Amino acid sequence: MVLAKANLWQIYDGLRYNFLYNGDINSIHILLNLYDLETKMTNISPKYICTKEIRKRVRRLLFPRKDRQLISNNIAMLIHEDIDRLELTLYLEGYKKGYYSNKWVNILEDKTIENIPIEELYGKNYLFHYNISLEEIKKLKRDFWEDIDRVNEETNYLDNFIHTYCEKVIKGKIYNLNMFIDKQLKIEYNLNKPNIGEEALLSAKELHSLHKLIVKIIRKNTINMYKEASWFGVNDRVLNRYL
Repeated sequence: MVLAKANLWQIYDGLRYNFLYNGDINSIHILLNLYDLETKMTNISPKYICTKEIRKRVRRLLFPRKDRQLISNNIAMLIHEDIDRLELTLYLEGYKKGYYSNKWVNILEDKTIENIPIEELYGKNYLFHYNISLEEIKKLKRDFWEDIDRVNEETNYLDNFIHTYCEKVIKGKIYNLNMFIDKQLKIEYNLNKPNIGEEALLSAKELHSLHKLIVKIIRKNTINMYKEASWFGVNDRVLNRYL
């Protein structure tokens, strides 16, 4: 029995929520299988980059604290799985957005057959996914991304999605960071006499700055990932017309 499209979207939403907020890995496997069956998605390759940038920026933010490396490591361990789930989810969202953008798929197909013989399209695995030498395709990609930005500005869909997740999942962990940080002993010498103690706890101001920075990094990188995935979806849809 073929499920109605409306029911499929409800299933997608439920699986996505269960994966994001409950960490149910089975939900994402089911979702990926459904996506592959429904749209023949094959070029799914998200790049998990948020955590690496967070590590670097946290160390910079907390200078000159001597324990900034320890803090950045603890933050990465604490939230990297949460961020990975968000990155994967938005990558898939972006891919589907591009795959079903008939307007942009048609435009790219027209540009493609102007520059590539149709017989070469059959059996191709990649189109303009990575390497784009044609200026008109570069412009098309820029226009497509600008359209995504415009829609987000009008609807706040991506911003709200990311903000809600950060508020529910990330914020509490960052503001309670002092509970999770491994205490690091510090030794200070005063008149050749060692004074052994612990690094000071993070202040409320530091915790607020950390949360603000982390959300900013997450927003920037996940939206860029969404846009890149959308471009992949458009390209794959064109190729799938020539299977």
